[in-house]
Amino acid sequence: MRKISFLLIAIAPMYFYAQDTVKTKVIREVVFQKKSAPKSTDITSVKISAKDAQNVASISGGIEGLLKTLPSVNSNTELSSQYMVRGGNYDENLIYINDIELYRPFLIRNSQQEGMSVINPDMVSVVNFSPGGFEARYGDKMSSALNIYYRQPEKFELSGEASLIGGRLTAGFASENKKLTALISGRYRNTNLILNTLNEDTDFNPRYMDVQTYINYNINNKWKLSFLGFYSKNDYEMIPKQKDVDFGTLQQPIRLTVFYNGKEDDMYRNMMGTFSVNFRPDKKWNFILDNFAYQNREKEYYSIASGYLLQKFDSETGDPETTYDAGGQIDHARNDLLVKTYGTQFRTVFSPDTNTSYEAGVKFEKENIRDLTNEWQLVDSIGYSTPRDFVLPGVLDASSLKLKYHVSGTNDISPTRIFGYLQFSRKFFWGRSKANINAGVRAQHWEFNDETIISPRLQFALKPDWDADMLFRIAGGIYYQAPFYKEIKDLSGGFSSNIKAQRSYQLILANDYEFQMSQRPFKLTTEAYYKKMDRLIPYYIDNVRTRYSGKNNAEGYAYGVDARLFGQFVPGVDSWISASYARVYENIDGKGYIPRPTDQRFRFSMFYQDYMPKFPSMRVNLTLVYANGLPTGTPVTINQDTGTPDFTAQYRYQKTLPSYKRVDIGLSKVFIDQKDFKASGRFWGSFKELTLGVQIFNAFNINNTVANQWVTDVNSSSVYSVPVRLTGRFFNVKLDFKL
Repeated sequence: MRKISFLLIAIAPMYFYAQDTVKTKVIREVVFQKKSAPKSTDITSVKISAKDAQNVASISGGIEGLLKTLPSVNSNTELSSQYMVRGGNYDENLIYINDIELYRPFLIRNSQQEGMSVINPDMVSVVNFSPGGFEARYGDKMSSALNIYYRQPEKFELSGEASLIGGRLTAGFASENKKLTALISGRYRNTNLILNTLNEDTDFNPRYMDVQTYINYNINNKWKLSFLGFYSKNDYEMIPKQKDVDFGTLQQPIRLTVFYNGKEDDMYRNMMGTFSVNFRPDKKWNFILDNFAYQNREKEYYSIASGYLLQKFDSETGDPETTYDAGGQIDHARNDLLVKTYGTQFRTVFSPDTNTSYEAGVKFEKENIRDLTNEWQLVDSIGYSTPRDFVLPGVLDASSLKLKYHVSGTNDISPTRIFGYLQFSRKFFWGRSKANINAGVRAQHWEFNDETIISPRLQFALKPDWDADMLFRIAGGIYYQAPFYKEIKDLSGGFSSNIKAQRSYQLILANDYEFQMSQRPFKLTTEAYYKKMDRLIPYYIDNVRTRYSGKNNAEGYAYGVDARLFGQFVPGVDSWISASYARVYENIDGKGYIPRPTDQRFRFSMFYQDYMPKFPSMRVNLTLVYANGLPTGTPVTINQDTGTPDFTAQYRYQKTLPSYKRVDIGLSKVFIDQKDFKASGRFWGSFKELTLGVQIFNAFNINNTVANQWVTDVNSSSVYSVPVRLTGRFFNVKLDFKL
């Protein structure tokens, strides 16, 4: 009986199914796709984690602070967000936010003046960095391209940071249908406490603030509007009083004491607005129209009188020796700069399939540069760096009063600049191996010097069908340094329309090897590069300011090897170790090859993250940098009548700065996060993240040198290079939160 019952139960559904009418309904396929930034087709680019950039302990800024741990990037000051890449200087790097090129302030000469980077790490979604050999859609500069994409919030959010040197507050909003999203962030910083670690008696009042916003509106699936805007205000006020610098050797210790009177008052204002229209009629086509306007207003005012005493000490007793090495000088500047650029760019991308992409773009830019320069230095009669002929006491000195240098000029130009590029990218199989090619060409014409430059570029990558996970890359092309404000301004203060774009022939060979170690992923990247350069404009670097000679009268070359080991040294968090060897030389007026001011040589850096296994809420990140010192020759002399520089002294005397050594440590305690430490309660439950941290800048209190000041001993006519020191150890406390 039980068997019959089970049989009826099994057959009954089949009977009723046969009697009923079968109803079917077609359900459309639903694809869940997260909004993301455009994928990079650049084979040479390195992707940087935005989260790591927020965590890194850095004075200059999150993104740039992390970039400086890459093997190809060099910097000898922690106060600046500027960097040098593979022998290039500070002006040879491209920076983009959402595919719009940005400009840095131009008059900044001291790393103390710079303040914050224009890139806000709280707003960043994707960071792509190429140290050379980049694709054709990027502009005409010789060293690197950094492209940042800002993110779109998914819902309402509020996050911020408060520390001893400033803070930031970021708010995000998204409508219910996600058609409208908005992200706005404000930052404030005052580095007075950090600058007080310098070995000098100076009243600093550096104030930096900015506001940025990124708004998106999706009209429908095809049309999208976006706006990106920012305003930054940097004020730097300095009243120096006294400075003591100890240098020399154990056998001959020397002290320079300088007394000051006067002040420096600088102002930098930057504004930018970009309105973009994105039309995507289908999956294959994408059209983007960007309209942009940028304004940079800078004032550099200072009048500082100084008197110095150069004193030697007995190497055995330490007692000061009698000295008559006293002198003084007056430094004066009233420099004003107004830069306005506005224009439009149109780009289109055609992707017939997921492996192929065609891209083209044109750009029109109108530039207006108004520059008023009046800068001079007066050295006293004894001689601060160039002593005069001896005159008997009581005898009148009939020699004329001459300034050591005087730069003066009034310039006003309004040229136009036109760009255009074409590029092709495709992934395909070459036999059983995977291959990727990116080829393109770009052209630019500038009305000011009536020059047209054409830049072909090529990238190729091959992933063989091997057991070992290897990727081989080759990239190269012709890269130009299109002249702008700094390059066209000569040392007399005028603008020269005879300046042509500097040129670089680049070749890069690279290998990526991915492997498992201790059951964790690792990646070893090795790159070798060579650059042949001509039409170079010789320059010298004063702190972080690059001063060009105003003539294309040099040639040069650069080569090097970079290596980077990236992976999870600790499970769950990324770290890396970088090392590089690089050289760069130039030949000025056929006098022979000497190291350029950016000759890097050896560099080692590390970014390391860790946490306590038993207490994972306790975390640490460490940034370590060791780099050979940069070359620093005697000051370039300038003919005051013609403004022509003389680089002869650079060939006669070459000196290097001390090696740059620095360790920054970040310690943090996570109280609330969205994974392991979720909070409860009406108040604490509203927090998504809450972290309290301590940052130790320059943990070992190393006296690094950013530049040299040249002082002459009037008794022996010896010239001494007096180091300009950087900041000491500083403890910063910060609180991060997210609602």
